[in-house]
This record gives sequence, C-alpha cells and structure tokens, in this order.
Amino acid sequence: MEMEELFSPSSNGEDETQKASPLKSLKIDLDFYSESIKEISLEIMAEGLSAYPIFIAHQHVVNVGEVILDHVELKTNWSINASTLEEFVESHIIKEDRKEAFIKKYKRAQDYMCLFVVVPEGANFVFYPYK
Repeated sequence: MEMEELFSPSSNGEDETQKASPLKSLKIDLDFYSESIKEISLEIMAEGLSAYPIFIAHQHVVNVGEVILDHVELKTNWSINASTLEEFVESHIIKEDRKEAFIKKYKRAQDYMCLFVVVPEGANFVFYPYK
C-alpha cells in the first residue's frame, strides 16, 4: 500500500467535518526522519542483520523493534522503531506461510522505507519513498 492511498478522501458517507487523519502528521514526520531512517536501513543490511528492514511508526508504546526516533525527544508526533522481517515472523506479526508473499511485495530498501503503521484502528504496511 502506498502512503497516498491512506490519505485519499473517504467515500463511505462520513461527515467531512471529522478530525483530520493522524496519517497527515505521519507524512510530515517521515519527511523529517527520512535521512535517519535510510541510514539505519542501510546499516541493518550492511551489517547482515536482515535484507528486509521494517520500521514501526507509532504514537503509543509498542513492543516490537527498538526505538530509534522518539517523538517526545524530537518534539514530533510519531516515534519510529527499527525491526526486521525476521523479528516480525518470530513475533507472529507476519505468519511463516506469508513470509514469501511479503518478500515479493517488499520494495527496494535503498529507495523506500518499509513502514508498519500502528494506529488505534489497526496496523498496516506502507512503503514510503525516501526524500
């Protein structure tokens, strides 16, 4: 899923006066974090930790990965944790039988950050281009 798909206007008849999506603030933070995330992604791959870095974007505490960008310290809206496909499989976030399908959809890590975006309504994978 692309980030823009998450921003598209709702067509299910909801009142347009509803609160703005928190994902708009995520886009701002990702543009700000882009260089740092790319550097960590390349480091994860160069050190042989994983060929599939995954970054968790969240506004609350999550127990996956390691915090690399803390929204409180940075005075932003979103925190970012660094993880890997292997940790997601081990944690059963990605089922073992879905691992190959995930790898096929995974975009080139040198060009896109793979995000697992966690919001109160649920979570989803998004590939967002580096700036």
